[in-house]
Amino acid sequence: MLEARHQTQQRNTQNSQETSLWSSDFGMKLEAVTPFLGKYRPFVSRCCQTCTPKSWESLFHRSIMDLGFCNVILVKEQNTRFRGWLVRRLCYFLWSLEQHIPPRQDAPQKIVESTGVQNVISGRIPGGAGEGQVPGLVKKEVQRILGHIQAPLRPFLLRLFSWALLRFLNCVFLNVQLHKGQMKMVHKAAQAQGLPLVLLSTHKSLLDGILLPFVLLSQGLGVLRVAWDPRTCSPTLRALLKKLGGLFLPPEVNFTLDSPEGVLARAVAHAAMEQLLVSRQPLLIFLEEPPGAQGPRLSALGQTWLGLVVQAVKVGVIPDAMLVPVAITYDLVPDAPCDVYHALTPLGLWTGALAVLRILRCWGRSPRVCVRVHLAQPFSLQEYTINARSCWGSRQTLEQLLQPIVLGQCTVVPDTEKEQEWTPATGPLLALKEEDQLLVRRLSRHVLNASVTSSAVMSTAIMATLLLFKHQKGVFLSQLLGEFSWLTEETLLRGFDVGFSGQLRCLVQHTLSLLRAHVALLRIHQGDLLVVPRPGPGLTHLARLSAELLPAFLSEAVGACAVRGLLAGRVPPEGPWELQGIELLSQDKLYRQILLLLHLLPQDLLLLQPCQSSYCYCQEVLDRLIQCGLLVAEETPGSRPACDTGRQRLSAKLLWKPSGDFTDSDSDDFEEAEGRYFRLSQQSRCPDFFLFLCRLLSPLLKAFAQAAAFLHQGRLPDTESGYTEQLLQFLQATAQEEGFFECADPNLAISAIWTFRDLGVLQQMPSPAGPMLYLSPTFTSRENQEKLEQFIRQFVCS
Repeated sequence: MLEARHQTQQRNTQNSQETSLWSSDFGMKLEAVTPFLGKYRPFVSRCCQTCTPKSWESLFHRSIMDLGFCNVILVKEQNTRFRGWLVRRLCYFLWSLEQHIPPRQDAPQKIVESTGVQNVISGRIPGGAGEGQVPGLVKKEVQRILGHIQAPLRPFLLRLFSWALLRFLNCVFLNVQLHKGQMKMVHKAAQAQGLPLVLLSTHKSLLDGILLPFVLLSQGLGVLRVAWDPRTCSPTLRALLKKLGGLFLPPEVNFTLDSPEGVLARAVAHAAMEQLLVSRQPLLIFLEEPPGAQGPRLSALGQTWLGLVVQAVKVGVIPDAMLVPVAITYDLVPDAPCDVYHALTPLGLWTGALAVLRILRCWGRSPRVCVRVHLAQPFSLQEYTINARSCWGSRQTLEQLLQPIVLGQCTVVPDTEKEQEWTPATGPLLALKEEDQLLVRRLSRHVLNASVTSSAVMSTAIMATLLLFKHQKGVFLSQLLGEFSWLTEETLLRGFDVGFSGQLRCLVQHTLSLLRAHVALLRIHQGDLLVVPRPGPGLTHLARLSAELLPAFLSEAVGACAVRGLLAGRVPPEGPWELQGIELLSQDKLYRQILLLLHLLPQDLLLLQPCQSSYCYCQEVLDRLIQCGLLVAEETPGSRPACDTGRQRLSAKLLWKPSGDFTDSDSDDFEEAEGRYFRLSQQSRCPDFFLFLCRLLSPLLKAFAQAAAFLHQGRLPDTESGYTEQLLQFLQATAQEEGFFECADPNLAISAIWTFRDLGVLQQMPSPAGPMLYLSPTFTSRENQEKLEQFIRQFVCS
């Protein structure tokens, strides 16, 4: 005990500036976080049982759940084959020398000799580059395009880079955690099936492209080939990354379908992908746009690379491929701007070196962050292709679904799904058949959903959510400790993992130190601390951090906002909770409100699985509201109790109807919902929890409502970027007046404009200067603009 006390005093002396406000004079009891449901921690990496049932059963074993975590950047003497005092000082260097790097292969020659490239060279493909040209010149063009895509690996450069990266990561990060059971699951899938691994990842930082290959190389998966975005790298940096395993699509692949240069570039890209998959080299594709890119969430480039993989499997070059959803989360993203999103600019070699030096210069003065890498359960691409299906027969645009309801011309929500695709299709994707394009889009959305739902929630996301949506005016530290533990438990109870563990007070101390630029700590005379979010643009940063927690509570948040919209016309929002609890809520009206909100919210936010219909999601939302105790079934006199399942009459078609199959013929199955009613629970915790859930969606919904109010002030026609700038300035001015800085985000402004374009509020017309946005004739009247704003504000809770 004396030795432990002495070590504690030494640590307190070294960090006196940060821990002065955290001394033990406050008389607080040191409590341990106990959110892990005893000894059980949720294992959140299972694949979809509907689309890939065989993979779900065969590529998972319950024993891997008992394996713990490892810190992949913690390299010691035990990680090498040698022992001794010199090894302890050179363990990083020796470790990098022992990493297995496969020998160089004669891939360029095989690519040139592939069938697709030879058909283009010989002119057998209509419009190919070989028609009327000398074959030798075409071969030189093939070599030039191939040099743009990839370069031979340099083992010495890879080992040197791994050694330098290991030292850099230990300076920047406190730890990089990886579940050993997930790694074992991926290893078994790769060895048992003998198929190439394609890792499909989220994209939070530019460091992802070098951190993930390092993690997987250290775990024995070999050199990972990374599909980089050319917009993020300068030509010099691209040349270096290609020698380290990077892949880049040439710009010619996006030429028109009948362009000879485009046909040749796409043939070379297909051949390079086929050769990579045949050699069983693991491939990493980012399904999200790079950080800082303003636009759709799903990456067009990521869908292009995934389309090349799907096409290689469909033509039979390889029998199958194992897809692995990957997620990476940070306490704080190291290269993310804190004020506003900057335009995406290429990162040069010297710019990157200066950024590294800047980070190392700040090392020691700022707390290091934690990183969590998550590998979900692999599944078979061939199995998904066979079982992939849609749960709806017809789809309609947002304008067809919502505009008549917004204008009061109709009250019935059509029994169809929403058609909304914001990610543009690139040249290689357009060259595929229409059904293959749809398959790639659904697969990318399905995998991104799996990656996001399996992402670990970091402590900064929980803290930002509490400060932004529950205690924006300030909270005592003693109360914040309990709130942090409560929200952690609620997150785990919903099947989402967290990326931290330890003692409660230490966790809160570390988290607040990371957020010190956006949080003020005030000492009060009672000995406690008052934690206050700094007003201003820092709230926008807290809103971005809190968005990482939204997937865990998304269903309940949608349901709470739908209930808020249902009560908007009956009870005043400022009325007491007891008055709102008197109102009866019928199940069919709840379904309707949930559907309306689902159609209004962007697909990039919801990320619904393509194998799940909206009506299934409505039932899931309602079940979540009942499970969390917000809704209570109302038993009317003479009706059968809701819990009485013994006397339900099941028709033959219901007994044999597949799960999730909701069509027009099933409308009579929902007639029973008309007789079911619910009330808001009167438990003491329900009002605060209800408001908390509603506020999770408030940044997006308030931005939409303010965009509707801005319609009569905006200067149209204008380009999309110009109108986005107008709307962003309006959001920032409104934030200064009303204090809603969480709404002043460029991505929210773009989402509002694109949603209004799909809704028919804005129309896009071609012009010599480019596409221009016009106000739709239907919404030129102030009355219809107010109807739109009122429709959105019914879901907003103040």
